[in-house]
Amino acid sequence: MSRVRAHVAWVVVLVALVAAWQAWVRLRGVPQYVLPAPTDVARTLWDERGPLASAAGVTAREMLAGFGLALAFGLAAAIALHASPTVRRAVYPLLVASQSVPVVAIAPILVIYLGFGLAPKLVIVALVCFFPVTINVYDGLRDSDPDARKLLRSLDATRWQRLRFLEAPSALPSAFTGAKIAAAVAVIGAVFGEFSGSDKGLGHLLVTANAGLATARLFAATLLLFVEAIALYAVFAALERRVVDWR
Repeated sequence: MSRVRAHVAWVVVLVALVAAWQAWVRLRGVPQYVLPAPTDVARTLWDERGPLASAAGVTAREMLAGFGLALAFGLAAAIALHASPTVRRAVYPLLVASQSVPVVAIAPILVIYLGFGLAPKLVIVALVCFFPVTINVYDGLRDSDPDARKLLRSLDATRWQRLRFLEAPSALPSAFTGAKIAAAVAVIGAVFGEFSGSDKGLGHLLVTANAGLATARLFAATLLLFVEAIALYAVFAALERRVVDWR
């Protein structure tokens, strides 16, 4: 019952915000190129559903492919950091320092070296998602029960057995936390990649809509980006409830 009330609560808040937005635009006579009403955005979503759906499909493919790369390399990097003190001392400070470099500065460089195709978009998405996956999985592996580690050592368990039977299962909650954070920001990486050089996708649509003062189309494309990010997040939240049910 509490879960139903929680869902109803956010729906009520959302409806109230949309209604206030609609009333403000209509009562104040705000021009559409400044701030479109929700009904204008909904009309644009329907009237331009073909181009919007095509652009959303392009962005979704870039987002999912880059996110998959980030998961694969992030898991491998976290295990390497956990398993090897030498790797940890050499790589961990660089990994943390890399987060101070803005993606908007890297994206044009990647486009120069990798071209205007799919490759730079995938790399940008992977870079955005890599850090939360790596750090959360690494922390989860490191924070396994010390008494259980001692027990496995006393039973002459190998390094692989300790990872398989203790550390990996105990890291699952943290791993899903990292995956959900990465899922929420993956769409940002895809849009940055499209901003830097693309003639397709929602990012390209945002640029052209902004240049043409097509504000309703701009809001419609932004809404689709929200939907894609929330959908990917929801997938991993549902997986977490099934896989980490013992939590």
